[in-house]
Amino acid sequence: MIRAKGKNVADATKLTGPEKAAVVLLALGEEHAEVWQQLDEEEIKEISQAMASLGTVHSSVVEDLLVEFVSGMSATGAIMGSFEQTQRLLASIMPPDKVDQLMEEIRGPAGRTMWDKLGNVNEAVLANYLKNEYPQTVAVVLSKIKSEHAARVLAALPEDFALECVMRMLRMEPVQRDILDKIEQTLRTEFMSNLARTSKRDSHEMMADIFNAFDRQTEARFITALEERNREAAERIRALMFVFEDLSKLDPGGVQTLLRSVEKDQLALALKGASDALREMFFSNMSERAAKIMREDMETMGPVRLRDVDQAQMAIVQVAKDLANKGEIMLAGAGGDDELVY
Repeated sequence: MIRAKGKNVADATKLTGPEKAAVVLLALGEEHAEVWQQLDEEEIKEISQAMASLGTVHSSVVEDLLVEFVSGMSATGAIMGSFEQTQRLLASIMPPDKVDQLMEEIRGPAGRTMWDKLGNVNEAVLANYLKNEYPQTVAVVLSKIKSEHAARVLAALPEDFALECVMRMLRMEPVQRDILDKIEQTLRTEFMSNLARTSKRDSHEMMADIFNAFDRQTEARFITALEERNREAAERIRALMFVFEDLSKLDPGGVQTLLRSVEKDQLALALKGASDALREMFFSNMSERAAKIMREDMETMGPVRLRDVDQAQMAIVQVAKDLANKGEIMLAGAGGDDELVY
């Protein structure tokens, strides 16, 4: 199992073979990049994946693994494995397009083979891709992944399409190697590479998520302070933030899905601090009786604390994001561009 990025490595005995090789190659550095040329592509891929997620390796571990190279290490005696360092080392021995392809695979789901990687992809995301493929192709893919995962993917596909895939699987003959290779290549270039690219997190996106978790007053204070130092960064973060009012961009089906997934008391509290337009959008997607009860509940609440309203709104936004991650609703970002969120 590949160690999580950023984890401190203090015990050499807990390192896997690829991780030990990654430490050695990191210690050797770019000036000894010719060592990589002695490895085959699968070995390079496996060691690169270990290197990219290695994190900090304590000097004692490096000394245990590579005493003769201790003098060539940094002043602290420790080395850092990261995506950037890995990419820089690979760039010295491989063409740029091969480096990009390899790094995209590393950033994507873990796994030695394509089928291992698919097994670590969320079933809703995989089903959303496969529903646009030929049933025969889907049948091959489902036959190559674990049965438990295949079952979840089938359940997430449109029912008629899923049944057609099942029929193809029942009649399937052994798949020729060249056809299997072609399917693997398509998955690698069209699906995995896109999945890896969308998984890269811009620092502004990370900060937008953090700002989303602030209460209203804290958010306003930080945004105002940031605007004074870096207006461009503040505007970009503001554009990336998804707030309660952005739920007004949901389509009617999305609103109704969200209504079935949130607590009614929590929604009533959240709507106390919402705009009239957003309130009406929710009410218009309820039955007349349910909307009347909701309005009455809000009236009987009387004055409520802003902090409680903020917490209710943040909880509902999180429910909406979870539903979007499952592919059940579509969210439009605050910046105005509609996109499917996985």
